[in-house]
Amino acid sequence: MRILYSIVIVGVVLAVSGFAFIHSGIYNVTAMEEHSPLGKWALHTTMKNSVEARVSELDVPSNLASEEMIRQGARAYDQLCVACHLKPGLEDTLLRQGLNPTPPSLVERGHFGPAEQFWVIKNGIKMTGMPAWGVTHDDEDLWEITAFLQRLPSLSEAEYTRLIQPEPGTQAGADDGHDHDHGDMGGMMASGSSHGSTHGEPGHHDMSKPHDARHNDATDHHSSHEPEKASEPEADDHYADGHSH
Repeated sequence: MRILYSIVIVGVVLAVSGFAFIHSGIYNVTAMEEHSPLGKWALHTTMKNSVEARVSELDVPSNLASEEMIRQGARAYDQLCVACHLKPGLEDTLLRQGLNPTPPSLVERGHFGPAEQFWVIKNGIKMTGMPAWGVTHDDEDLWEITAFLQRLPSLSEAEYTRLIQPEPGTQAGADDGHDHDHGDMGGMMASGSSHGSTHGEPGHHDMSKPHDARHNDATDHHSSHEPEKASEPEADDHYADGHSH
């Protein structure tokens, strides 16, 4: 009986301690600090085992090596995934720098196979910033991305670029009977291309420069586009103030 009482008391103490810890605000949830090694291990191991426990009934398509699937998947990946998971020639992005845990670089081979990759793409991962693309995309689109991920680690920058370009003889945006407009996350990309391909665009700063240099660039850019002050409207011009009456 004493053992039972001891177990109950320990359980109550742990429950009260946990409740107090949660409500105390002691734990700092800032994404600017790394997880402890123990916390990182616990989160990663939980995620890995959770995914692997849920893919046993998934049927992996037999045509993942299809060039058409890979090409369509490359375009989807370029629109949806590059800002977090990079591409050949891109070393970092603005979005990726602020995420904790840092998203894995899918340019490098990981430990997940196609079934696990599809599950993660479709369902997302809680509290990591990985969205559940299954909410907005059907399985066909997501298997195409999965097919492309099998090829991605072996691609050079030039090969990647060729894959995401329209096929010869077709125009960009041409309707092939399958909607591949996945959205645009380009605004979160401006950092870390090894060849500076994103740094010359208006509105983006070269993150490879010191902060003061980037500030001066931004000031110069703003000054060079300063609009000339409009002349005062004529008193009898009813529409000169730009308002439609």
